[in-house]
Parts: sequence; C-alpha cells; structure tokens
Amino acid sequence: MEYRELGRTGVKVSALCLGTMTWGEQNNEADGHAQMDYALAQGINFFDTSEMYAVPPKPETQGSTERIIGSWFQARGSRAKVILATKIAGRSPMTWLRQGAKPTEQTPAQIAEAVDASLKRLKTDYIDLYQLHWPDRPVSLFGAAGLAYRHVEGTSVPIEDILGALGEQVKAGKIRWVGLSNESAWGTMTFVRHAGEGRPRVQSIQNAYNLINRTFETGLAEIAHREQVGLLAYSPLGQGYLTGKYQGGALPAGSRKVLFNRLQRYEKPETGPAIERYLAIAKRFGLDPAQMALQFVTTRPFVTSNIIGATTMAQLKTNIASVSVAWSDDLEKAIDEAHHAQPNPAP
Repeated sequence: MEYRELGRTGVKVSALCLGTMTWGEQNNEADGHAQMDYALAQGINFFDTSEMYAVPPKPETQGSTERIIGSWFQARGSRAKVILATKIAGRSPMTWLRQGAKPTEQTPAQIAEAVDASLKRLKTDYIDLYQLHWPDRPVSLFGAAGLAYRHVEGTSVPIEDILGALGEQVKAGKIRWVGLSNESAWGTMTFVRHAGEGRPRVQSIQNAYNLINRTFETGLAEIAHREQVGLLAYSPLGQGYLTGKYQGGALPAGSRKVLFNRLQRYEKPETGPAIERYLAIAKRFGLDPAQMALQFVTTRPFVTSNIIGATTMAQLKTNIASVSVAWSDDLEKAIDEAHHAQPNPAP
C-alpha cells in the first residue's frame, strides 16, 4: 500500500481510503467491523464517514455509520491506527440532524453541536479530518448543473466565520485538521485565502472523480498541486456503473439502483456509450473493469486518497487489490482517447 501526505499535515494516509456510507443500511454492524478489520490488515489507515450516513439520508439511520465505527474502536482498541475523517452537513432542509429540529447550516453553534455529536457516536475524543460535506452557500450540487456555474441567491455563513468556528474546535483538541467536500475552485481558494489568525488551513477536498467525471481536472487539479489541497476522490466507480454490473440494463439484486433508485447522476443518455468504451478497454487489456477504474483514479498525481466502498467482502477484496494493476502508457493512451471522444458525460 502506498502512503501519501494529507495536505500539509506531515501525516501520511493510504492511497486507498475505506468508505463507510452503506453501514447501517445495506450493511450491518458485523459487516462494518469485518470490513474495517480487513482494510486495516491490508494497510488502509484512512477511514471516511459522515454525520449524515448511512445513505440514503433519513432520520432512522442518521448517525448509524459513525456508531458502527465507534463500536469497532471500542472493541478493537484500534483508534490510534486510523486516520479518521468525518463530515458536517452543509445548509439543507434536513431537520433531523440538529437538536430542536433545525435545518442544517454551518453556523458556529451548529458546528460545535455536530462535532460533539460525532465524537460521542464515534467513541473518540478527537477527529483527524473534519470536512464540510457541501458548501453552506447556495450552489448547484451533485451534478445538478452539469458543467455550468449557475448563480443562486441566498443566505450563508461567511467562510471566514466557518473557519473561525472550526479553529475553535481545533484549539479545543476535538479536531486536528479541516477539509472540504463537493466544493468549487472559487470556494477552495477562498477557504485557503482566509486561513490564518486562528482559522485553520484546509488540507483536502473530497469531490466526485472517475472515468466519466473528470471535471476536477479543470481548475481544481492545479489548486490541489500548488496549494497542497489534495483530492479525496469519491464515487470512483460511478456508483457501480463502471464495474459493468448494470451493463445491458441488468439490475442485480441488492444493488443501490434496485434498492434506492438514486443513481441519476450516472444515467444521462450520453453516459451509456462512454461506459461501454471503458468496459471494452478493460476487456482488451485483460483487466477487471472495477480495478481498472479504481487504479485510474489512484494513479492521478493530484489524488491524495481514493475512497472505495463495498457491500460485500468479495467486492472489498477486489477493490483493494486494484493497487496491483500495472498502469501502462498504452492503457493511459486508450483511456485518454475514450475521454476525448466523450468527455465528462456524468459531471
């Protein structure tokens, strides 16, 4: 397992990060514990979760993933072996995450409340990387606007105030470092600019990145390199589409498509032909398509860690083994040709 520095922290995290969002919905506590045991044994020292998980978000399962991680920490005594990342929700109409049924926003009071609640569920007294799950300001999210920026008026907590509140949590020893998620180039640089005078510097950005969504490469990749705000890539398999399991309209039992039908980001008319191109490339090079898609992400120079997730141990083993895929110049050329033929069909 390769290890890479997390921002400017001086701490190295594994090139693969264990994603956890299915625990408490598709996976039970025993599954989560087994996955953490295996991942740690394979050299993965970086786990990512959120106060909002499990997915899909709903009151009945909110916080369940953090509780499963917390019970594993308690049972194994392995807290010191893990770099733990979690997230606070951005502005939203969800009312079940905060006391008093308040909609979420990143005010100093809500940040303090959310940190304490996560620490309690996680059964730890510190969080290594605390991420803003999405911006507090009104923006189009999760592929809704495609490649376009569309200005939306609305209220938001000033970025310097958000950083100031996070700085108070760092000062209190409750969090060590700060990261962003689902953020734009403007937002990332504004957070970088406001660091200092008690306001922490952001160390990472967790955005979607995969073969059919390489939009991070425009603008944000340069920021990741020059400012050392590296990418924690989520959805490297395009919510399963890049594995080929939905090829030809297949609907595997137990898949997220069947259970929740929430994969529309990857179901635009133009995505099908693009996915077929990548599946054909994997076949031509004799590769498992999931491992090829994962290793593409892991080998990008601006990626700090590639967040993998699985609902079965077989999937997890396949995903972790992707680090052994040899990445050749010929494979890179084939991938680039497919990308240029149909770039970013699922931004």
